[in-house]
Amino acid sequence: MAEEQGSEDRTQDPTSRRIERAREDGKVALSREAVMLATLLAGLAGLMIGLPPMARDLAAALRGILSASHRLEPGEALAALAGPMLFAVLPVAGLTVLGALAGTMLQTGGLVSAKALVPNFGKLNPIAGLGRMFGIEAVIELLRTVLKLSIVGLALWSAIGDPAGWQALLHSPVAAVLGLSAETAFRLMRAALAAFAMVAVLDLVLVHIRHRNSLRMSREDMKTEQKEAEGDPQAKGRMKQLRLAKSRLRMMAAVPRAAVIITNPTHFAVALAYDREGSGAPRVVAKGVDAMALRIREVGQAHGVPIVPNPPLARALHKMELEAEIPPEHYQAVAEIIAFIWRLNARAAESVR
Repeated sequence: MAEEQGSEDRTQDPTSRRIERAREDGKVALSREAVMLATLLAGLAGLMIGLPPMARDLAAALRGILSASHRLEPGEALAALAGPMLFAVLPVAGLTVLGALAGTMLQTGGLVSAKALVPNFGKLNPIAGLGRMFGIEAVIELLRTVLKLSIVGLALWSAIGDPAGWQALLHSPVAAVLGLSAETAFRLMRAALAAFAMVAVLDLVLVHIRHRNSLRMSREDMKTEQKEAEGDPQAKGRMKQLRLAKSRLRMMAAVPRAAVIITNPTHFAVALAYDREGSGAPRVVAKGVDAMALRIREVGQAHGVPIVPNPPLARALHKMELEAEIPPEHYQAVAEIIAFIWRLNARAAESVR
């Protein structure tokens, strides 16, 4: 298989069958950064939706606790806060989980596979583990992390603004400090989201490229897959021989019921069946060349089937498929032969009487 061969041998793009097999094994392109972005967006949406009622409920609960603080035990105060806090957290947590599921399912196309959960004891090999830690994959992962931190750091740094403005806040009123803090917080959030979105897009592209490269195939893989699709030639040959043997058995079983056998006289033999009460033309029920022609004649003689030499007609009828009706251009020649046989049979019957 391709996984067992060097990457330098895998020069062919993966086929649709290989991609489907990898999908069946739970191997799909999945960007963790895209899932993280979807989770973050869903969590922020939950905060924006639930923050006003959450703050209102918590404030009401705190006012109630403070007003009765002289008679409430610490445990009672915590129990009074637990309900509003739980209802405040649940919408955010629920939307966060939905965001993570949506970010995963959209990338995997709804794939749910437990094969990835099967333990792989080969990964417990310490030598292989060291290879993974210091191999090319570890270097790529490190570069991805550095790039991600650089993009997010630059975005946040640009969103902070001029540090001199922050020094001026030391001499500003409290209202101005709160307003600038809120404005800066929203600016940082927008910058962080834009940075995470950029990281997610880059990671998504990289993951798809790496996934497709991991499925690349060697020429030997292509040949193996083609053999699997077409079937083993030896097995196909055996099946063909079995079908041919069964076809010959059926053909020889139809010879005793034939109306006439037309021969070359030695190289070809064609057995025709005809139903006098039916509306169809005579049919080719058996045919053969050389040894098979001899076998057809022997079976016909053993069962009293008339044998009529007619080389041109025998060669022409031998080209037809089994169970096929003779074409119109041979109607007259065959009709004359069958009529002659019927006359002979009628005379033989009269002589017996």
